[in-house]
Amino acid sequence: MRFAISYSPAYHGIDPDGLIGYARHAEECGFEAVYLPEHIVLYPGATIGEMPIPPTLESPDPLDMLAFVAAATSRILLGTGVLLLPYHHPVVLAKRLATIDALSRGRMRLLTVGVGTLPGEAHATGVDFTTRGRRTDEAIDVLRLLWGGGAEGVSFHGEFFDFDNVTCYPKPYGGDVLPIHIGGSSRPAARRAGRRGDGFFPGGLLLPDERRAQLDLARAAAVEAGRDPAALEYTRWGSIDVTPERVEALAAEGVTRIVVGATAEEPAERYAQMDAFAERFALTPV
Repeated sequence: MRFAISYSPAYHGIDPDGLIGYARHAEECGFEAVYLPEHIVLYPGATIGEMPIPPTLESPDPLDMLAFVAAATSRILLGTGVLLLPYHHPVVLAKRLATIDALSRGRMRLLTVGVGTLPGEAHATGVDFTTRGRRTDEAIDVLRLLWGGGAEGVSFHGEFFDFDNVTCYPKPYGGDVLPIHIGGSSRPAARRAGRRGDGFFPGGLLLPDERRAQLDLARAAAVEAGRDPAALEYTRWGSIDVTPERVEALAAEGVTRIVVGATAEEPAERYAQMDAFAERFALTPV
């Protein structure tokens, strides 16, 4: 089991010293990665399910924040939970992600993408909300094509994106194609994870039967696509106070990574939460 930690600007604010201190402490404790969320825009009346989202919620750009973290750390991996892929042009995004990965020496390796749930966010970015799933599928293909293409250039002709003989440099560190994990709490997200993803990261508000059904669906979709279902990483949210017994139960469900968040109000208390977690699970820096 691997353990990562999230940083929420909504709770912790936009504090450069606080962000760097948090990431450095997580690295020193032995957490595998730090995750950042994304909302591109918000608006009065926006909700996720029945939960309202304050229009003043702090929502800085996660990739800019992760680049900032990368410059101040040396080992911790960089993740998004989740990046709203249909609202980014994949040609531009491919360059941004590869640049962060190259400058961090291969640490932009836990990119998790989702389709978004707010119609107003889609409208503000010029995206038809009803097409965001298809747009996401194409964007994933474009990202991988650009990262894997050589000096001869690559071409793509799809429903949303179209280009001929283009090159995209720099490449991700070591010439790799970056892993892309799929986030979302729906069956389409599970199918997308199996067909195109390197991992599946569902949300936290699912009943156990539906959660099992979605993982089974992701694995079945991988088989149908000619992919190895055993290679699909399975990430879940967890509490900073999670017990070893609960972790064992999650591992039995196939979970390979747990993402927690230090929730205390004061930095010193958050660091103490990280320390206690690291001691409980014998984390060691890589």
